[in-house]
Amino acid sequence: EVLLRMHSVGICGSDVHYWQHGRIGDFVVKDPMVLGHEASGTVVKVGSGVTHLKPGDRVAIEPGVPREMDEFCKTGRYNLSPTIFFCATPPDDGNLCRYYKHSASYCYKLPDNVTFEEGALIEPLSVGIHACKRAGVTLGSKVFVSGSGPIGLVNVIVAKMMGAAAVVVTDLSASRLQKAKEVGADFTIQVKNETPQEVASKVESVLGCMPEITVECTGVQACIQAGIYATRSGGTLVLVGLGPEMVTVPIVNAAVREVDIRGIFRYCNTWPVAIALLASKRINVKPLVTHRFPLEKALEAFETTKRGEGVKVMLKCDPTDQSP
Repeated sequence: EVLLRMHSVGICGSDVHYWQHGRIGDFVVKDPMVLGHEASGTVVKVGSGVTHLKPGDRVAIEPGVPREMDEFCKTGRYNLSPTIFFCATPPDDGNLCRYYKHSASYCYKLPDNVTFEEGALIEPLSVGIHACKRAGVTLGSKVFVSGSGPIGLVNVIVAKMMGAAAVVVTDLSASRLQKAKEVGADFTIQVKNETPQEVASKVESVLGCMPEITVECTGVQACIQAGIYATRSGGTLVLVGLGPEMVTVPIVNAAVREVDIRGIFRYCNTWPVAIALLASKRINVKPLVTHRFPLEKALEAFETTKRGEGVKVMLKCDPTDQSP
């Protein structure tokens, strides 16, 4: 294990949800819990068995740490391990604090040209990497990303990086769609009160064809329906956003057109990839951070996220840090 002095911690929708509702699905907050799982910091102390890190190293933290070497770990899909530790998922504490202890194997050294904020953004970025890999995005793909929040945006960034020829994004909010354009979306569609079929046909008309791949980032029933109708026959729909447990969808439409529906659960094996992309400047995640607060103003930061202002709100845990 290593002891870290925390630096930057992003606020996620799930953090806000636990704060407001006390549960997400089967994960119920029963005792006081520290939030935060998008984080970076500086190594202060290392355990006796740690060789790849030393005090002073700047690291990005992967929040999910398997507790046992089970069948999922053996096959490299450790995110699916049922006993995994995960920051800020009850009953496991997160890392929105001054000092935090974590498994050294899940702390990744940041190169000098990658900032602490970029290090903290690797967590949401990882969702995009994992989703686009599961979707099979490749050279020339036409991709529909449903939802332009932080997760929709990282999927746009990653899909373009993986060779997508055209990416179209839908959202209710014009300002969020403007952000999607900034990070590389080719087309945006502001949805008002169209039916799912109407949304699907708008997607087809702006792309000039039906997309082979749809990445659904809202979890809203109507959006999942639109995702099925929009995806080309033989294509893939990846469900990233989580909504109600039971959702009514046109499953027969998907079945007879051989549309593959895939889920994702967080990510695995993404930190080294993300660090390589950030260090080589192949991707730019800096525009995602729109608000910064010191740890003392955490409540204000959470309220800002809850109101849906900006994109990514970042908390600064290190009072000695003078960076912007």
